[in-house]
Amino acid sequence: MSRPSTFGHSVFLGEGAAASGGAPRRAPGVLAVFLWLAAGLSVGYWVLQTLGRSPLTPVAAPAVTPPAPDAASVARVLGAVQVAAVDAPASAPPPLASRFQLLGVVAAGGAGGAALIAIDGQPPKPYRVGAELDGGVVLESVQRRSVRLAPPGGGASGFDLTLPEPPGESS
Repeated sequence: MSRPSTFGHSVFLGEGAAASGGAPRRAPGVLAVFLWLAAGLSVGYWVLQTLGRSPLTPVAAPAVTPPAPDAASVARVLGAVQVAAVDAPASAPPPLASRFQLLGVVAAGGAGGAALIAIDGQPPKPYRVGAELDGGVVLESVQRRSVRLAPPGGGASGFDLTLPEPPGESS
């Protein structure tokens, strides 16, 4: 004998699905969970995309100066046959002594000794008496606070370099 079903209450309790031979209805609930999960993840993604961006900072482009045109090249392109060259006034080369700077002296009595000399603003190097420096100049002699530099053949065209006075001493 079968029991007559009452207004469907037995279906909510799970008796109706088993009695009718069908599977329980869980698919709509599971689908609803997945849809809410997908909606929450999507909202979270777009919130992070919106809040995670920093404002754009404009980068100033450096000013580019165009190169100065070469007058001779421009004249040649425009058909000039001959361009008068403008010669710069020839300036005398700086004196040889201005290339050398004496930074230290080790005088060893008589003909011995060494000097610390910087050439053309380069780092200083030690030179012994008789050593050839840049430009064919030879370290001729070393005194207590000065050195004598001369061309390789010697002669009167040599020059002296002296150390600056220490700050505490005055003569």
